[in-house]
Amino acid sequence: MLTVLEPEGLYPDTKLEQDILGPGVRLVQGNAKASLAELPDSLLADVEGLMTLRMAVPAEQIARFPKLKVVVRMGVGYDRVDRAACAARGIKVCNVPDYGTMEVAEFAVLLALSLRRGLILYHDTQRGPNPAPWAVRQSLLHRRQQVQTFGILGLGRIGVAAALRAKAFGYRVVFFDPALPKGWDRAVGIDRAESLDELLTQSDVLSIHAPLTRGTRGLIGERELRLLPKNAVVVNTARGPIIDIDALERVLRDGHIAGAGLDVIPVEPPVAPIPRLLQAYRDREPWLEGRLVITPHIAFHTPEAWDDIRLKGVETMRDVLVRGLETNVIPPGSE
Repeated sequence: MLTVLEPEGLYPDTKLEQDILGPGVRLVQGNAKASLAELPDSLLADVEGLMTLRMAVPAEQIARFPKLKVVVRMGVGYDRVDRAACAARGIKVCNVPDYGTMEVAEFAVLLALSLRRGLILYHDTQRGPNPAPWAVRQSLLHRRQQVQTFGILGLGRIGVAAALRAKAFGYRVVFFDPALPKGWDRAVGIDRAESLDELLTQSDVLSIHAPLTRGTRGLIGERELRLLPKNAVVVNTARGPIIDIDALERVLRDGHIAGAGLDVIPVEPPVAPIPRLLQAYRDREPWLEGRLVITPHIAFHTPEAWDDIRLKGVETMRDVLVRGLETNVIPPGSE
């Protein structure tokens, strides 16, 4: 009998998982809160399949699973799994790329719209005992969508969904993704930039939809942010370390960037030392009024998406571990 471990105790029962995995698989739940290190070796000894949502899977924990064959990261990103350590053992790593696509795309466009149309500014200034005058407030943030270019970095599933939604609001949409073959731009009805710099120089809104890899970590630094048109807006619903958050603070503070919407930050949840930008946001410093939105990596969430990730996660484990298929397997060495 095969053994699959869900270490976080995500669900009150495992009937759905057991029905999908079948009678030849034993599903075990753990009660770890933050790390696989909380679980005893005896629980891991017979585990051949590991399904994780929030937890990292580093090399030192992989070494504690003598029979491990498959790791399923219950999400789109797989940077939390040490894939090199898995590859060295012949362990297959999978993700769940087809959940939360609509939710994250909608949230990215929502962040841009809420900044560009003043929702955040008016929300911030109408609260409290001394609200702003009942009138229009002038802001360099506010512009009609039809006169702007919505730039997308990374045209995967979520990037395409965001492109279609931004296009529906009237934006001109342009993307940069060197991994995509020619023709995607014509298929979706958007424009293609041939380089990152070309994308940046025309993006009134920059929306990031790239995975976190060696090549994308720190990809958007101060130089790149200053290539954006003055008073641009930056949105990140992908991974926090893709943007240099200290550089973002500088270009917001000196006024080159008008606003930013971040569902992700470099370290989640934040720990000391807190990035200056996050601290200024928490302290409600006046210079950020109406210019910044930070949410706790929740763009993916709806009850429907939560159901999807549970179902699609266990279906991926069944396909790969039980049926020997290659469903959602990340190729070794792919970045």
